[in-house]
Amino acid sequence: MTAVQLRAELLQEINPLLDSEAAMKRLIQYIRKLTAKKEDPTLMTKEDFFARVDEAREQIRRGEGIKMLPGESLDEFLKRVG
Repeated sequence: MTAVQLRAELLQEINPLLDSEAAMKRLIQYIRKLTAKKEDPTLMTKEDFFARVDEAREQIRRGEGIKMLPGESLDEFLKRVG
C-alpha cells in the first residue's frame, strides 16, 4: 500500500468518529500517546561509551570477556549470551 492509500484509509476510519466529541477526545489522546517522543535507552555520552569500552577491555584482560565460538553465527551468539 502506498502512503496515499494508507492516508485515505486512515481518514475513512476516522471520519465516523468526528461526529462524537468523546470519540475525538479519545482519538486525540491515543494519537498523542503514539507520537510522544520516547527517550532512546541506547543513547549515551561519549564519555559513557569510552568507559564501557575500557571496562570491556579490562574484562577481556581478566579473561571474563564473552567470545563467539568458532563457526557460531551472530544470532546464535546473541541467543547464547542473552
